[in-house]
Parts: sequence; C-alpha cells; structure tokens
Amino acid sequence: MTDESTRHRLKQALANLDSLPAMPATAQKLLALPLDTDEGETQMLRLIGQDPQISAKIISLANSPIMGISRMVGTVSEAALLLGMTRIKSVAVGIASMSHLSSSPAGKYFKPQDLWLHSMTVAIAMRTIAQAMPRKNRPGEDQIFLAGLLHDIGFMALHHIDAAASDALHHQLLLQPGRPILEVELETLGITHCYIGAQLARRWHLPDEIITVLGYHHPPYVEEVASENPLARLVNLSEKIAPNFGIAEHTGEEIREYEWAELGIEPADIEDVCAQANELAVQTAQLSSTF
Repeated sequence: MTDESTRHRLKQALANLDSLPAMPATAQKLLALPLDTDEGETQMLRLIGQDPQISAKIISLANSPIMGISRMVGTVSEAALLLGMTRIKSVAVGIASMSHLSSSPAGKYFKPQDLWLHSMTVAIAMRTIAQAMPRKNRPGEDQIFLAGLLHDIGFMALHHIDAAASDALHHQLLLQPGRPILEVELETLGITHCYIGAQLARRWHLPDEIITVLGYHHPPYVEEVASENPLARLVNLSEKIAPNFGIAEHTGEEIREYEWAELGIEPADIEDVCAQANELAVQTAQLSSTF
C-alpha cells in the first residue's frame, strides 16, 4: 500500500496539469491534420512514414488476421488504402501517445506491454460489438480505435509520474482480482486511473467524447455520459467480454441485458458477438509481441 506522502505527491502533480506529460509532437500533428483533402492525407502518410516504430506497427496490424484483409501489405500507404485513412490516423495517434509514455522502465507488476495488449484487445472488441449496432447509432471507426487504444492511458500516465506508486497499485490488483478496480485504486492511491486519464486528455486537448471515455468507462451509466456517446459503454462492455487479456482489471458483474439494449444490439446476436470478440482477442494476444 502507498503511504500518505505518496498520495499527497500524486494529488499535487495532478492538480497542476503542466506537470503531466505533453502530447508527443507526432500525435499533435496527426490530430490536427484534416483528412478531407488530398494534401491532408499525403501529409499524414508522410508523418507516419517518418516514424519507423509507428509504421512497423501499422503494417503489422494491417497484416494480422484481426483486420480481415485478404492480402499482405508492405507499406503504410497500402495499409491506409485497405484500412481507411481515418482508422490509420486513430491507430497512429494511439501508438504515438502510448509509446511516448512507455519510455520509463517496466515495473515488477506493471508492464507497458500488458497495457498494449489490453488496449488493442478492447479496441478490436469494440469494433466487433459496434458492427452489431444499428448503423445510425454506430460510432466511426476512428473514434472506436482512438477510444479503445487510449481508454486506460491513465495507467501509463501514473507509471510515468510515479513508477513506485504504479507498481504498488498493480500489485494490489493482482492480490485482489475479484474486487472492483476503482475501489482498489481509491484505497491504494486515493485516485483512479480514470481521473488521471481524463486530466491527461484535457491537457492534450483531445475531443470531449474521448475525455468522457477516459473518465467514465468504468461507471458508464452516469449522467456525465450522454446517451448519444456510446463509446464509454462500448469500452465497458468490451472489458467485460475479454477481461483476462493484459493487465489485471476487475470490471464488475456479468453483462446485463440492458447494457446490450442500450447499444441497440438484438438478443439473438449477443452470443455470436461475444464468441467473435473472444476469438479476436486471442488473435490480438498473438499479435501483441509486435507492439
């Protein structure tokens, strides 16, 4: 358990947004690029191409079975052609952001690789669930991937701010696997990864719907989550479907019928959606070594 001085230091650090890490330059530039012009698309591909790490991960993702592409690709341009510019942009922003914060050495109990696996699994599961939603209510794939990849970035920010406190938290999560994560966090740190993530997202000037996801994906049925923004509920549902991939994070009770109904998913489709999401989660785990 962490001591009071550590709790006080964390609260002080988070009270001052300037103490949080700045958004990496590549992610800033990517977010600012419009994709409704040829020039914007060209600039995006050039930016990604200048970063070997992002390029390699995007090509690896495009060639994985989870994306359902029938032929191998060898360049970012080919991946963008097959996956779509908006999806590539969101994935690139997520990779740049996560990589920037994972520069600190891994701890004994917290490893950035585990968070990569968890975040990518959630993004893929969200996409699977969203495909079963009515088209008019379905978020765009750019929103789905950005929300999925960044939803738990509060864990990475905590590790960046105070690696010892981060390790203490993840040790407790391993010791108390059946206890709701927010309870463990508040008892251990006096603060949650949801709060940290939302504060970081505000500093980075991320879209409001993404800030909401980071802040409220564990209690998504609160007034702060508007019904027309299903992303937080998609994240929460995805974490319940695939809870054992990556970091230890107890997400609560079994999925209830109203959670599916809120997203407009028919009862007859639920079993297939869960089976497909779990199958893709296993495939994502096999891919995670490249991330």
